[in-house]
Amino acid sequence: MSAIPQPRQRFEPWADPAAKPYIRIVNVTKSFGGFTAVDNISLDIYQKEFFALLGPSGCGKTTLLRMLAGFEIPTSGRIELDGVDMSTVPPYERPVNMMFQSYALFPHMTVEKNIAFGLHQDRVPKAEITRRVDEVLNLVQLTKFAKRKPHQLSGGQRQRVALARSLVKKPKMLLLDEPLGALDKKLREQTQFELMNIQEEVGITFVIVTHDQEEAMTVSSRIAVMDHGRIVQVATPSEIYEFPNSRYVSEFIGDVNMFEGRVIETTQTFTVIHSEEAGCEIYVDRGVSALKGAAAWVALRPEKFDVSLTPPPDQTRNCIAGKVWDIGYLGNLSVYHVRLPSGKKVTATQANRTRLKERPITWDDQVYLSWNPDSGVVLMA
Repeated sequence: MSAIPQPRQRFEPWADPAAKPYIRIVNVTKSFGGFTAVDNISLDIYQKEFFALLGPSGCGKTTLLRMLAGFEIPTSGRIELDGVDMSTVPPYERPVNMMFQSYALFPHMTVEKNIAFGLHQDRVPKAEITRRVDEVLNLVQLTKFAKRKPHQLSGGQRQRVALARSLVKKPKMLLLDEPLGALDKKLREQTQFELMNIQEEVGITFVIVTHDQEEAMTVSSRIAVMDHGRIVQVATPSEIYEFPNSRYVSEFIGDVNMFEGRVIETTQTFTVIHSEEAGCEIYVDRGVSALKGAAAWVALRPEKFDVSLTPPPDQTRNCIAGKVWDIGYLGNLSVYHVRLPSGKKVTATQANRTRLKERPITWDDQVYLSWNPDSGVVLMA
């Protein structure tokens, strides 16, 4: 009889005031000559987290990862791991391993010898090496490939060898630098879930660097969004997506429609924005700290819209009308690009619950896009 799978436990140490951070980055700055790559960053990461550093190229995420690994020394500030200051500890003395995008496997060695290499360097007893290598081979499901060379493996298999080699030394923290970047889309999506399951099983703190928003949203417990050497928001994937704290975050994470306007009313429980480009008032069921008349933007995700050929009863609030000027069919959903009378172009998505031939909306149709009061996010200038 197979075992009954146990429900996953709620994991939110950052929400517990009594929880002690496992990794503490305190006022860390890294400069190269006159260029500041990391600018006075402070960040707490907790034990067993799968934490993502997300941002565009040049935002400082890889430099921060390299400082965690010990390949770069902070210009100022300190980095603590499990209560010990690691700021000046060399890489080979840190209980940390790093998995690179290139995998850096030895082509002349078999899978098992690649994995065992670091243990041999540390003079671990032979019996212990065999036991630990067998253990991680089983973990990454590569036992039957142990005698193969890297060139005899697929890209996904080589990625798992690199992961096994990083895990076999049982580090306190594993750093992953764009680890899935060399894989094709379908394999990358499959490997993301494998990576999550392995991290949960071994219980090691993972810190991943990626510019792929979907990857960060899938694998991580929390995300730090970075821009120009600074962290602009740290939150769970759902919080980052649903409640971005700035226009930068809302536009960087996923697709979004941004409506400019002015605050005409706000209380503790709601805000009303008048937007000329939307052609209506936008009602949001959350208050903001703003004066009447203040400039503001409302962020609306494409999937929040209800797309209809018939107008809703109230068109004065949370309803815009326009003409369909382009349609994208993606199988599971359709993407509608709608041009408003103001000239603004809006993107709306709808799940394809019926066959495409049964869908009534087509090019040049007049459509109405409406949304719920809890769908929008008000962002101040």
